[in-house]
Amino acid sequence: MTDRTPSAKNESVRALSRGLAILRQINLLGEARPGEIAAALGIPRPTVYRLLATLEEEGYVRFGASSNRVRVTRYAAALGDSSFTRSELCRVAAPLLAEYGRKLVWPIDLTIYENAAMVIQETTHGRSPLSIDRAMAGYRLPILRTSAGRAYLAFCPDEERALILEHLRRLGDEADAPFLETAWLAQMRAAALERGFALRDAGEFRPQTASLAVPIRVEGGVIGCLSMIWIRAATKTSKAIESGAAPLMEMAARITAQISGRDQSGVAANSAATSSSMGGA
Repeated sequence: MTDRTPSAKNESVRALSRGLAILRQINLLGEARPGEIAAALGIPRPTVYRLLATLEEEGYVRFGASSNRVRVTRYAAALGDSSFTRSELCRVAAPLLAEYGRKLVWPIDLTIYENAAMVIQETTHGRSPLSIDRAMAGYRLPILRTSAGRAYLAFCPDEERALILEHLRRLGDEADAPFLETAWLAQMRAAALERGFALRDAGEFRPQTASLAVPIRVEGGVIGCLSMIWIRAATKTSKAIESGAAPLMEMAARITAQISGRDQSGVAANSAATSSSMGGA
C-alpha cells in the first residue's frame, strides 16, 4: 500500500480543522444556520453543508426538526468535560454512598452512560451484608434491561435518547429486541417520569435480583444514575420502593446541589422538595 500524497494529507488536515471550527462556532452561538456558519468562518457554504452532514452522521450535531438551524449534541459537549464531570461526580457521590449505604443496607451503585452501557463507577456492594455480588466497579450494565439504563433513557434529553436507541438497534443484541418496541419504550418512560424512578423487577437481567434507579440531573441533562439492588426472594418490590426510592432521590438531589455549586445550607430542604416533585413528574 502506498503512502498518501502530501496534498491528500493536507486536505484531510484542513477538513478536520474546518470541522472543529464549525463545532466551536455552533457551540458558541448555541445554534446556527449553515449560511451563518459559512459567513462567520469564511468557509464555502457547500463545504459547510458537507462537513455538517458528516458531523450529523457521527452524532455530534443535529438539525432542528422544523428549521434549518443546527446545534451540537451532548456527545459533542461531552468531548471536552466528560473526564472532569465523571471525576467530580465520583468525588461528590462517594461519601454519600457510604452514608446512605449504611441506612439502606441493600447495595447502591453509581453508574454513568458510556457507549451503549451503564458503567458502575462507585458501589457499596463490597460493604453491604445483603449483596450477592462483589467487585462490581467498572462492570458494564445493559441499558434496556437494568433500572439504571432505563432511568437514564427516561430522563435524558429527547435528542440523546434517540441517538442511544439508534445505536442499540444497530448493535442488534437479541436480548434487547423486546425492549426496543415503541410501545414498551413509551410505557417504560411514562412510568419512570410519573414515579421519579425506573424499575427492574421481572427477571430480565440477573434474575435473582431486582433494582430501582433515579437520575442525577444537572443543567437539563443526566450525568449519572443511582441504583438500589435487592434480592427478589428476600423482599417485595413494593417494600423496596417504600424504603429505597425517597432516599435515592434525596441522595441524587444532594449530588446535584453540590455539583451545581448551590448553597449547601439549603440542601436538605431542596432534597425533600426535589423528591416530592420528582415523584409526581
